Amino acid sequence: MSDNSEKKIELKIKSKLEQKKRKKTLDDGFKKNKVVNEVLDKITILQLHDLINSKIISYVNGVVKAGKESVVFWAKDFDDNDLALKIYLVTTSNFKRRSQYVMGDPRFTNVKKGTKNIVYLWARKEFQNISKCYDCGISVVKPRHVSKNILIMDFEGTDGKPEQTLLESEIDENDYRQSISLITDLYKKAKLVHGDFSEYNIFKTQNGLKIFDLGSAVNT
Repeated sequence: MSDNSEKKIELKIKSKLEQKKRKKTLDDGFKKNKVVNEVLDKITILQLHDLINSKIISYVNGVVKAGKESVVFWAKDFDDNDLALKIYLVTTSNFKRRSQYVMGDPRFTNVKKGTKNIVYLWARKEFQNISKCYDCGISVVKPRHVSKNILIMDFEGTDGKPEQTLLESEIDENDYRQSISLITDLYKKAKLVHGDFSEYNIFKTQNGLKIFDLGSAVNT
């Protein structure tokens, strides 16, 4: 085989490998963006425009956390304060199982059927639960605003990096005592029982534990 033939074969193999590499990069990019495409539907985008026009938020940064039911974005207000935008996925079917935490709650009557309506109601329910706890002096994230499937709270963390949860932290006896105290305060002060009180839903900050997920809390 001549040198020219070997060179052509070598270049052809190299070209094939580069094409394969580019395709993998492209596929990975789509996978990473899948969560953004799912959460930022037309209705949600319009809501974000309204929030910016209303001066509630200034702009939105990247995704902080993505789950089956919601995606949390790091955002800023017009005073450069950090915000957490919890955007509930309108397309998910998981909320159908969550309806038990809404149906029967006297605060929410005449609930319309359909996943979208349950999602909107869930966001409003969590906002009201957090607001109630915050007003009672319980250690929770500060609520800011709710609009359809978008819940806005103060961002707990620095430069877009959230505080660690109890799950991600070294825990000690003091954390246990604080957890018991939070459960007691929820029951006695806010008249709420948390249906999903766990290490996944609590930040461990320099100032102690702080609850950030209260969608599953119900009235006593």
